[in-house]
Amino acid sequence: MKKSYFFALCLLVLWAVAAVPALSQGTKPGFYALKVFHLKDQSQEERLDQYLQNAYLPALHRAGVAKVGVFKPVAPTKATAADSAEKLVYVFIPFTAAEQFFKLDEKLAKDKQYATAGKDYLGAPFDKPLYSRFETTLIEAFAGMPGIFSPKLSSSPAERVYELRSYESASEKLHLNKVSMFNNGEIDIFKKLNFNAVFYGRVLAGDKMPNLIYMTSFENMAERDKKWKAFGQDPDWKTLSAKPEYANNMQHADIYLLHPTAYSDL
Repeated sequence: MKKSYFFALCLLVLWAVAAVPALSQGTKPGFYALKVFHLKDQSQEERLDQYLQNAYLPALHRAGVAKVGVFKPVAPTKATAADSAEKLVYVFIPFTAAEQFFKLDEKLAKDKQYATAGKDYLGAPFDKPLYSRFETTLIEAFAGMPGIFSPKLSSSPAERVYELRSYESASEKLHLNKVSMFNNGEIDIFKKLNFNAVFYGRVLAGDKMPNLIYMTSFENMAERDKKWKAFGQDPDWKTLSAKPEYANNMQHADIYLLHPTAYSDL
């Protein structure tokens, strides 16, 4: 009896030792890339949609990248007000590790299906491009939410609202303070109020720094407005935002309201 008990205990210890590294790896913060394409007309938008749907997303899936989000603005933003003809397309790409991001181009270059399906994009002539320009932002996930969440929304893609927010701070120290505020209370409030956050992250490289960026999701605009009103009135938020250690840690916010495309994974 004692031998059987000792053998079972040894098996349990061995399992625990093996499981700990796997569990710790699962909690390591992931990395995200946010690509924003700037387009000049409807023709570019249609061609880019064809590329993203038929070439880029399938290639990313084959490369082990899942849940790629593709979004377009609900309405013209301040950034496009000066040029109403400009169109924007947001592509959110989640990675499990930084190496996956840095080796993506190498993998795509070896993908023959991608080369064929993406021929119009990859071989676009200088006088017939698919975009005016694009920028890429590299993001590291917050410890409080190290991976993405894929919301289960029941409304049609045209009704759904994905809200992307960028919070800039006056210094790196204040930026990290705002990140700490999220990890130590703000994320919990979003969870409590069912904001269906897709991700939270700290920008490592981009055109707006120092800043953090995150995305929440809603069935429609009415639900979005209702939940933000509840957030502003929430007693936990009032207590958290009134703490002196978090004073002045956010200087400027940019808000982008987006709809997912019909072919978006999110």
